[in-house]
Amino acid sequence: MRFEGIYTPVITPFREDFSIDFDAYMASIDYLIEAGVHGVVVGGTTGEYYVESHDERVRLLEIAVARCAGRVPVIFGTGSIDPNESIRLARAAAEYKADAILVATPPYSLPTEHEVAQHVLAVDRAANLPVMLYNYPARMGTVMGEACLDEVLASPNIRSIKESSGDINRLHLLMQKYPDLQTSCGMDDQALEFFAWGARSWVCAGSNFLAEEHIALYDACVVEGDFDKGRRIMGAMMPLMSVLEQGGKFIQSVKHGVTLAGRFAGVTRKPLLGLDEAEQQQLETVIRTLKASIAAIQKEGK
Repeated sequence: MRFEGIYTPVITPFREDFSIDFDAYMASIDYLIEAGVHGVVVGGTTGEYYVESHDERVRLLEIAVARCAGRVPVIFGTGSIDPNESIRLARAAAEYKADAILVATPPYSLPTEHEVAQHVLAVDRAANLPVMLYNYPARMGTVMGEACLDEVLASPNIRSIKESSGDINRLHLLMQKYPDLQTSCGMDDQALEFFAWGARSWVCAGSNFLAEEHIALYDACVVEGDFDKGRRIMGAMMPLMSVLEQGGKFIQSVKHGVTLAGRFAGVTRKPLLGLDEAEQQQLETVIRTLKASIAAIQKEGK
């Protein structure tokens, strides 16, 4: 499987009583497909998987596969603090016909690289599907380093890695030492650098509400090879990246962005709380300016 394009980690819309609004969830998937994203991720961090039950996570996968109906691939996140739960989720991915799975390090337990590798391979065996690794040390507490990668790449299913460390040296390492491992941008404010080094996919939460603008950066850099245009688009996106990556309220900001776009996003489940009025106004201003700037850049090229 080739991972190319914009992959959106879909939000989970929760009502005020914290139940899932499945109709709104399906509407989000429809929006993403119609907007032109290249794939969706179910059960990613942006989907708040860590506060969802096993049954909820599997139901979201089942709906997504049915809704996408082969139009775009569905990647299913198997992340859990409990490795046995990750294996159960991997089996569900195979049962409900996910196209690939996302495999992260179990958080909190701080496994060694060999232990991480053994976990990855166990989840891989449970699903026997293409695998996108997920390296996010800030959340997981440990890194999928070279020893881990060298071990897991013995499996032909390990196809890609979502690199979310924020360490540009990791990008250099992956692109130079592991050229056959498809590197996907997982740190939004480094998307331009990833594309410049040859990455061909971006897992980006902001595409939940700004799909066209994220696709515009991908098209400029990867499809057209126009990095001058890409720099201008990325420059217009940087204020949003600052809000998302450095603002401290990543998921809340994404959900408010979806609300501003006219779709139901709902609340976040605890412990997360929504944006205050000042934060909402800041995000609204950033989005309005971004959309106008990128529209002008796109118009110049026509």
